[in-house]
Amino acid sequence: MTATLEQLRRCHFAVDLGAARTRVYVKGAGLVVDQPSAAAVNSRTGALIAVGEFAEKMTGRTPDYIRVVRPVSGGTVVDIEMAQRMLRQLLGDKIRRTLRRKPFLRAAVCTPHNPDPLARRAAMETLVGLGARRVELVDTLIAAAVGCGLPVEQPEASMIMVCGAASTEVAVLSLGNIVTAERVRVGGEAVDHAIVQHLRHEHELMLPSQSVRPLQLALSGNGLTPHGPASTEIHGRDVCTGLARSVQVDTAAVRNAIQTPLTVVLDSIGKVLRDCPPDLVADLADRGIMMVGGSALLPGFDQMLRQATGMPVYIAERPDVCAVQGLGTMLEGRIEPLELDPAT
Repeated sequence: MTATLEQLRRCHFAVDLGAARTRVYVKGAGLVVDQPSAAAVNSRTGALIAVGEFAEKMTGRTPDYIRVVRPVSGGTVVDIEMAQRMLRQLLGDKIRRTLRRKPFLRAAVCTPHNPDPLARRAAMETLVGLGARRVELVDTLIAAAVGCGLPVEQPEASMIMVCGAASTEVAVLSLGNIVTAERVRVGGEAVDHAIVQHLRHEHELMLPSQSVRPLQLALSGNGLTPHGPASTEIHGRDVCTGLARSVQVDTAAVRNAIQTPLTVVLDSIGKVLRDCPPDLVADLADRGIMMVGGSALLPGFDQMLRQATGMPVYIAERPDVCAVQGLGTMLEGRIEPLELDPAT
C-alpha cells in the first residue's frame, strides 16, 4: 500500500532501487547517491571489492574469481544481503553515522506498480538492514509524476510513462491516485538485447557489454526515425575468428531490429487508454504523455510515440532522476494534498 503524504514527511531518507542505477535522497541534504546498481565481489573470500561506477567498469574485464553482480532486477531486490552491502558502501560512513543518530529512523522506497508480496518484503528488509525502524512504500509512478512536476493532486488526467532498464510502466493519474496502469517487462535492456542479437546474426559481430548504449547514441537525435544517419561504424569481435573487426551498420536495419520491444510498449499505452474513463482521455488529448526514466533518452523514442499515438509527448527535464526527486519533494513537504471546500 502506498504511503500517505503525512507518513512520508516523517521519513529521513528515500531510496530508488532501480535495475540500472541506485539513488538515495537524504532529507535536508538532497540527492547524495546516484550510482549504477552493481557490486564486484571476490568469490573466494566473499569480500566486496567495488560498487557503483567502478564495479560497472569492471564488467567483462575481471579474472575468474571476481564477479560483478546486480542485486536489483526489474526494480525488485533479488539479493537482499548484497543490496544492503552495496547501499552501505555507496552511502559511506559519514552519511550512515548521520542517519544512525535519528532516534526512530524512517525510510521510503520506490516499488514497481502492484508488486507481489515478496518484492515488497525484499525492499523493506533491505532498508531495515540499514537501520530503518519503519519503511514506507511509494509507487514509482506516483513518485516520478511528482518529480517531473505533473499536477497529480488535481482532478485532471496526467499520463506518465516510466521507461526503466528492465520494465516500462504506463499510467493515468488523477486526484493523487492511479486510475489505470500497465506494466510490461520490456525496457532499455530489451532494446540492447535486440541490437546485440541483430549484429550477431547479420554481421557475425559480438559487442562488448558496455558498447550497446553508445551504439544507440550513435543513431543521433532522430535515431528511431528515417531522418537519422544512413549508417554508422561499429567496433566489436568477430564471432568466428575472435579478432577485432569493424563493420558499417545500416541504421534502418537497427531500427527494424528494435521494433518488437518498442511495439510492446505501444500496446501497453493503447491498453491504458482503452481502460481509462472517457473524460480523462479527453484531458490527455491536450496534455499528452510525460516520459521519464533513463530509457526515455533513447534517440527518437518520443517522436515515434508521437507518430503512433497522435498525442503530444514530452520528456522530463531530468528524466533519469524524477522518481527519487519526487520522493524528496514529498519528504521535504513541498507538495500539499488537494483540500476540498466544506459543504455549506
